[in-house]
Amino acid sequence: MGILSHLLILHLLWAALVFCQYEDYDFEDEYGGEPDHQVPYYFNPDAQVEAPRFPFPVECAKECFCPPAFPLSMYCDHRKLKTIPNIPSHVQQLYLQNNNIEAVPAGPFTNVTFIREINLSYNNIKSHMIDHGVFAKLSHLVQLHLQHNELEEFPFPLPSSLERLLLGFNNISRLPANALEGLPNMTTLDLCNNLLDDSVFKENPFSNMKNLMQLNLCNNKLQTMPPDLPPSLRHLSLENNSISHIPENYFHRLPHIIALRMSHNNLQDIPHNTFNLPNLLELNLGHNKLKQVFYIPRSLQHLYIEDNEIENINVTVMCPTLDPLNIKQLTYIRVDQNKLTSPISTYAFFCFPLIRTIYYGEQNVTVSRPSQLRTPVFRRFLTPEEFQEAEDNHETLNQETEEDHEAEDSYFHPYYH
Repeated sequence: MGILSHLLILHLLWAALVFCQYEDYDFEDEYGGEPDHQVPYYFNPDAQVEAPRFPFPVECAKECFCPPAFPLSMYCDHRKLKTIPNIPSHVQQLYLQNNNIEAVPAGPFTNVTFIREINLSYNNIKSHMIDHGVFAKLSHLVQLHLQHNELEEFPFPLPSSLERLLLGFNNISRLPANALEGLPNMTTLDLCNNLLDDSVFKENPFSNMKNLMQLNLCNNKLQTMPPDLPPSLRHLSLENNSISHIPENYFHRLPHIIALRMSHNNLQDIPHNTFNLPNLLELNLGHNKLKQVFYIPRSLQHLYIEDNEIENINVTVMCPTLDPLNIKQLTYIRVDQNKLTSPISTYAFFCFPLIRTIYYGEQNVTVSRPSQLRTPVFRRFLTPEEFQEAEDNHETLNQETEEDHEAEDSYFHPYYH
């Protein structure tokens, strides 16, 4: 009985270790920018506390490192590898980023059964050097990182278990008609910084992805809004394309959108109620050609409309009515690099009572002395510390005029001169 008890205890400890290892793993969030190079893991042999041990010897490729504290992970990153080493059957996380790998053959994955994450980013992999079906056989794969490679085509086929697929910074120019059909669990798809144009939408590749929550299509060659996106979508990134128009009622089928990023496009006119969405928190339309503002939904918190051609911000258009029981949540507006010559009307603070910052920066006005706009602050909504911070952030001259000092005693502070 003694031996059996000891074996049972060892088994329970091992099970707890495996569970905790996966539960504590923090998936990186690569939305809205180029992913950072990952820092290689270095084991410290002089650590004060001895790492818990696997109940049996852990197999590890000689080119890689398998830390005792994380027995299901194999670290092969930043090692100038040209080929993928053989992968032990117990590995669940495989890190091969930042190497010189050019091919993904089936051989190293022959005995892999439970792998959940593969990171092959920052390598030199081309599409024709990926063995057909090598990923599809990995029935437990959840995350696949292939960004910063030389892929010309979408990797296909893929396992139905996949949830996160990162393909940014490649040379992908097309999506096969059925490439995304067998991925019912996909929640995040990153296709930023590729060569995709409007032709990829002919087959409506995203329409059947019922659980997709984040779609990144920034830095491509799109000229129109992608049609038939799944209603489950929460985050949509379309920055740095050539989109000039948003069809009316386009977002009616996307009621769950939280963040929409469309900066650096060719947008000129926005239909009035385009963004009347119940859950929208962030809207980025900077660096376009907008001349007018539009309706602001109650939920919106951050609005970016910098570097457009707006001459006047009509608060009534943004906020047609006041509803004290459902106040608007807007806290930040960025309007620099427009053509404003006067600050936003103080009526904005009745419509948007939670506003903390209106960033005017420099305006693109052709006058001999550019006007410096400063944020009007509804003082009763700010603590003394917040008011001082607003003063410090928006002070543009070294000396204040007498009118500035006199205005400090008024209810509204006219922050412009």
